[in-house]
Amino acid sequence: MTEPIFLRRGRGPRLSAIPSGSIGMLTNKARYGLRAMCALAQAGGVRLQAHAIARQASVPEKFLEAILVELRKAGFIDSRRGQRGGHALTRPASQIPVGDLIRAIDGPLAPVRCASISAYEPCADCADPERCSIRALMRETRGALAGILDGRSLQALSEHEPPTAPSRA
Repeated sequence: MTEPIFLRRGRGPRLSAIPSGSIGMLTNKARYGLRAMCALAQAGGVRLQAHAIARQASVPEKFLEAILVELRKAGFIDSRRGQRGGHALTRPASQIPVGDLIRAIDGPLAPVRCASISAYEPCADCADPERCSIRALMRETRGALAGILDGRSLQALSEHEPPTAPSRA
């Protein structure tokens, strides 16, 4: 038996080329965003500059800057320029569901668009979406995933992250 073409090295679409919400995987962008948010949660209200967040979260700084802009636009962080500037959470980490962070960065949680609540699109080859057993299974999967991610706060997630080393800036 041969391996599927998408598993062969150098063939098939890159993960970044696959539309958001079409597969049940957390992107690097969301992983980096969650790490950055954990660093801010662990900072205890102290503003951190992007380079300090990048170092503590092990995230490429240029990529992090774009993620921080998205998180600011979504209302999760407050950003200020200048010597006393930096980034801080807009509300306590205990009040920020992890599911909301992932949605802000990656979009809907559903593994396929037809199972999404916020970005529903019927499958082109599905004759009856309401009776589709695959859609029903994916909606159940989406519900279970949302239940877990929406039930976990940023504070709870950050408490499971290894402690960050003090910055030497």
